[in-house]
Amino acid sequence: MEPGLAAAYRRCRKLHRRHGKTYYLATRLLPAWKRPHVHALYGFTRYADEIVDSTDGRPAAERARLLSEWSDRFLAGLRGEPVDDPLLPALLHTIDRFGLDLDDFAAFLASMTMDLHVTEYADYDDLLIYMEGSAAVIGTMMLPILESLDPAAAREPARQLGLAFQLTNFIRDVAEDYRRGRIYLPQRDLERFGVTRHEVGEAVARGRATDALRALIAFEVARAREHYAAAAPGIPLLVPSSQACIRTAFHLYAGILDEVERAGYDVFTARAVVPMRRRLRVVARCLATPPGTPVVLRSGEAG
Repeated sequence: MEPGLAAAYRRCRKLHRRHGKTYYLATRLLPAWKRPHVHALYGFTRYADEIVDSTDGRPAAERARLLSEWSDRFLAGLRGEPVDDPLLPALLHTIDRFGLDLDDFAAFLASMTMDLHVTEYADYDDLLIYMEGSAAVIGTMMLPILESLDPAAAREPARQLGLAFQLTNFIRDVAEDYRRGRIYLPQRDLERFGVTRHEVGEAVARGRATDALRALIAFEVARAREHYAAAAPGIPLLVPSSQACIRTAFHLYAGILDEVERAGYDVFTARAVVPMRRRLRVVARCLATPPGTPVVLRSGEAG
């Protein structure tokens, strides 16, 4: 491997290890030759996200320009032009090796652009339009790397797993997203439980949820678990060498919902995190699970 390409893969791995601890732990269960390609996809999505969510005081217009310039470098690389970037060579190499669908990358970048000017979503259908690019396509990007015994049947569960992970993040990070000026939970859901944007801001400032907010979060947790249930049939369809990784990621992310539930659906007092001891138990259990075993989602199982 050329030095510049190897350095790009190392950069992606460092981003993954620093910012995606749960998924990085699961990725350690993949065969060694697959891991760099997963890191490349994570590095791509994380770097774009960092541009969009830059906290160094840059205005939205400046962040939009940076995202556009980086997207242009990516497109130039796809055309075979030399790319002066510390990260993109790894992504371009991964795309070429696995023949990844370029439409997925276009959808992802479109959703990142939405984040620069959309601060709320009217209903869940509107949010799903955003999540199609920010999350569902991550599942379909990953599928050729993970390999499936039945790619056509595994495609929709892969999309659903991306949606499940994304909604889990939105539930956990309501306060963090609010500080960035966004509320991802649909406005119709807020109205259903009598929650206003102002009330969300007060809960962030106070560090404690109201009863109405707890009811809203409980509703979103149940919705996220529906996505996990729809994703579960896809894991036994992966090749055996990829199943322990995705089982682990599945149960660890679902475990975040368990932690939210244990906290009484109050996501404002502390960030929901699956303790390391539980993470290691999940890893051990998934490693010991025979390939092809159906995946069952049970509340509290990460504990």
